[in-house]
Amino acid sequence: MKNTAIVIPTYNEEKNIVKLVKNIKKFLPLSRILIVDDTKNSKLDKTFKKFRNTEVVIRKNKKGRGSAVLHGLKQSLKNKHNQIFIEMDADFSHRPSELKRNIKYFSKNNCDLLIASRYLENSKIYNWSLSRRVLSKLSNFLARNILNISVSDYTNGFRIYSKRATKQITRKCGRIGDGFIVLSEILLAIHQSNYKMCEINSIFINRVRGESSVNLNLILKSFIGLIKLWFIKKKYIK
Repeated sequence: MKNTAIVIPTYNEEKNIVKLVKNIKKFLPLSRILIVDDTKNSKLDKTFKKFRNTEVVIRKNKKGRGSAVLHGLKQSLKNKHNQIFIEMDADFSHRPSELKRNIKYFSKNNCDLLIASRYLENSKIYNWSLSRRVLSKLSNFLARNILNISVSDYTNGFRIYSKRATKQITRKCGRIGDGFIVLSEILLAIHQSNYKMCEINSIFINRVRGESSVNLNLILKSFIGLIKLWFIKKKYIK
């Protein structure tokens, strides 16, 4: 789908990213992929130099997943042909095989946001430790009760956005933090704009290579970010 832009934030994902891009291209050969890499001394720009419709932005220091996604979305908006905007992780926890199905559902239902949810009836999670399950459940519980938005998964970064939603996101978000809290901030911005939010079941597979960036410290920072969002909710009204 040549009107589709895919933003992939990366940090120390050299073991995964080449294989992931090749896999994505099997399902969406005409998609435009933008990798935003925060890895120190990254060489991904050279790695992907000969890859078609694949661009790498190297920021040289770790600024956070949320910041990377927002940067990538801003860059992708500069191409007037892009109409569908996707974010996904670099560690294969988000399956490229779901992309075509998700885009079809997104377009058919005129969604502005489609979340690949880990918590719908037919969704599944594989290879998660008990601590990760507890942290994820706690994060979603806090977000649901603080923001009061009717979705099942606030914290999965496998999402599709419409062009108007992407413009709102890049204009309004990024005020309160750089990490996973941006995912909740995006939800609030779209919700307050009265744009259509949808969810679809997904199979989430925990990474088998590399190290996860999720830890208790990140969860605590996200909780503080949620409190900030609660105080400034009215400012997100368009």
